[in-house]
Amino acid sequence: MKISKILIAFISTLVAASALAADPWPNRPIKFVVGFGPGGANDLVARAVAEAVGKQLGQPVIVENKPGAGSVLGGDYVAKSAPDGYTFYAGAAGGVVTIPMLRNSMPYKQEDLVPVGMMAVSPSIIVVNSDSPIQNFKDLLAKAKNKPGVTFATAGSGSTPHFVAEMLKLYAGGGNYEIIPYKSGSEGVFAVVSKQVDATSEASVVVLPQIEGGKLRPIASTWNKRITRLPNVPTTKELGYPNIFIGHWSGIFAPKGTSPEIIAKMNQAINASLDTNALKSRLIPQGIEPAPGSQADFIKFLNEERKRLQPIVKSANMKDE
Repeated sequence: MKISKILIAFISTLVAASALAADPWPNRPIKFVVGFGPGGANDLVARAVAEAVGKQLGQPVIVENKPGAGSVLGGDYVAKSAPDGYTFYAGAAGGVVTIPMLRNSMPYKQEDLVPVGMMAVSPSIIVVNSDSPIQNFKDLLAKAKNKPGVTFATAGSGSTPHFVAEMLKLYAGGGNYEIIPYKSGSEGVFAVVSKQVDATSEASVVVLPQIEGGKLRPIASTWNKRITRLPNVPTTKELGYPNIFIGHWSGIFAPKGTSPEIIAKMNQAINASLDTNALKSRLIPQGIEPAPGSQADFIKFLNEERKRLQPIVKSANMKDE
């Protein structure tokens, strides 16, 4: 009897192992959940990468939009999903780094979303109206130090443009920056185009059409290297202000408990996709820079972002609106 039970257990183990070997991940469609509506920079990147990753893995990767609460709704959905390798969060800074700093409570913890890999960055570009007397970054700083100063549009408290404005105050010698919040980055950009405010800072993918259309003048990028599509626009780092550094990045996260093997395979698929000419030719012309790297690279980046941005949140007393 005892031998029979042992034998049955042994056979069951073999069958399970055999089924697992014959049924490797992925064997059905994968889902990338985007915390914003269709058409935005994060959605655009997620869709481009999803298509390429699907080819790498041999299974379709479907993008599902779950907008709400500044992308927190999408993050919460993934954080509470089964960690089986079939649901991932195509996240940005808001739902992962900045919004948790602005709120007293979140529906999920930081560790509930495991970083898998960075996808791409749409660097933030400081822009003024093309008719503005502000010709360059030096002129912007000079105007800020004279009355009445600089009016600066943002997409609301804790938005990337808001961080840029506060970084200008903290790290570029002070000055008078009147921060004017709008409901969205697009509204802030329109305020500059229509000459209602002096400047703003927005994702390259958002401002590129207006720059190429002659409506906006780019004076600096707040990323650490120049944008391929705008090679003549200097970075704030080059101009001597390395602490003015932020971008609209997109990355992939998995629910806590997802196996390291699946995470490693997804990271490899993302990196292989970002290295293809097909994906580069889809992203780079829109001002988006592919950002491949290991899981460790992504984790290090996120930790540095939290450490760097938290003091700015406190200094500016940023709160979720």
